[in-house]
Amino acid sequence: MTSLKPILYFSLFKYPLTKEEIIAFSDIKNVSLVDQELETLVKNGVIYKIDQFYLCENDRAQIDRRLDGNEGARNIAKKADRMSRLISKFPFVEGVGISGALSKGFFDKDGDIDFFIITSKQRLWIARTLLILYKKIFLLNSKKYFCVNYFISENSLEIEEKNLFTATELVTLVPMYGNGSFKRFYDTNTWAYTTFPNRDFGEGLDELKPIKKPSIVKLTEKVLRSKIGEQLDTFFLKLTYKKWKLKFSEMNPDQFNVAMKSTKSVSKHHPQGFQNRVITRLNEKYRAYESKYNITLNKEHA
Repeated sequence: MTSLKPILYFSLFKYPLTKEEIIAFSDIKNVSLVDQELETLVKNGVIYKIDQFYLCENDRAQIDRRLDGNEGARNIAKKADRMSRLISKFPFVEGVGISGALSKGFFDKDGDIDFFIITSKQRLWIARTLLILYKKIFLLNSKKYFCVNYFISENSLEIEEKNLFTATELVTLVPMYGNGSFKRFYDTNTWAYTTFPNRDFGEGLDELKPIKKPSIVKLTEKVLRSKIGEQLDTFFLKLTYKKWKLKFSEMNPDQFNVAMKSTKSVSKHHPQGFQNRVITRLNEKYRAYESKYNITLNKEHA
């Protein structure tokens, strides 16, 4: 029952799916069988259908929550664009995209705007540090509209962890500003589209806006492309890594290396270990459905 997997995945976020979304987030090759699969699942009480949505619980409140969140995403779109444009003007930022819940068309009162940022090579930590300082000083450290928690360098665009969670995040990423970096990013990560072959490759690239840096930023970049800039970038990396190792000392090394990855070409700040938590909860849900409905669902890996 290939149609069941995306329903179970998004049920972790209490997000019911339409038939078109189920197809998009699956590897179903014969889409003509989807109606038959969904009808069988509903008939056997494995899932429920309310209006055009499919979900794991017979709970209309989840539909209302989704629709309210979809409206919230539409209402916040202009602000998300303004913040993306602002981030794009910082030194050594080569690409800005929206990730997280908003990239999937959902935003509520508890949500924030997550940004995925591509930087110049060997200058990731300068870009990150300047953005974090801006957030701390001018936004009073509020992350609601300025959650800059994932950076990668333009010379290392491949996502190392290849699993259902990262594939979902990659194919739903909304590119906002960039000058060619996102095209290279998608070309480097075609593996995600083997997980979701029914989605358009590099969706959103046609609407990507060019980055236009102020003169003072161009001058700053020129100055910091020197040996001093390289040393400064390394200093910020070591300083941040040391701080995180102390602050998140309870994490085991494997968890830390995924959730708080800190290299010259990658910076992740996910102290809650969201990726592993999602995969773990999903596999638990698979086992529960296998036991209850005698359905075989292959385990996901983190």
